[in-house]
Amino acid sequence: MRQLLGADAEARVGDLDADSARRPAGEQDVASLGDRRLAALRGRQLGFVFQQFHLTEGLSAAENIATGLLYAGVPRRRRTPLALSALERGGLGHHVGHLPHELSGGERRRVAIARALVNGPALVLADGRAVLEALVWLNREGTTIAVITHDGNIAARLPRRVEMRDGRVVGTGSWRRTAPGSASEETW
Repeated sequence: MRQLLGADAEARVGDLDADSARRPAGEQDVASLGDRRLAALRGRQLGFVFQQFHLTEGLSAAENIATGLLYAGVPRRRRTPLALSALERGGLGHHVGHLPHELSGGERRRVAIARALVNGPALVLADGRAVLEALVWLNREGTTIAVITHDGNIAARLPRRVEMRDGRVVGTGSWRRTAPGSASEETW
């Protein structure tokens, strides 16, 4: 997993180094691809979770997810079952027919995450706020996730910790936060 860090919208695809640009397509140098091949690559191997979600207002939650499958080249007959399955896995099975304005902000985020993950992309580009939710989702699906962080706010949202020093495990358990202003606001 990589982090792209920049001030409000500074990070752009053009700012990535050549090694980063090659990863979603294996060893293929994407800089040499034409527009059609790049569009096919984006549709099949990349998932996107935007900060504003970019759900189409006139489409239901299921239709918004199925639209992402259209760009991935998934046949029409498979799109709806895949979209419905993604909504169920994301805990939104009861919102299949809801339009974006009928969903809460968190529900819209989960629809956007489902759209990004439904086709099993090689790389997901996500706004930071959506990343942890997407990782939790993938973990529920059976993927082992290791998050390396010094950020107590991130660690507090994770169910288990393994503390390491100098390459050795020195502690395990769960993370807890103490009251602000106490001797140690963040403790293990």
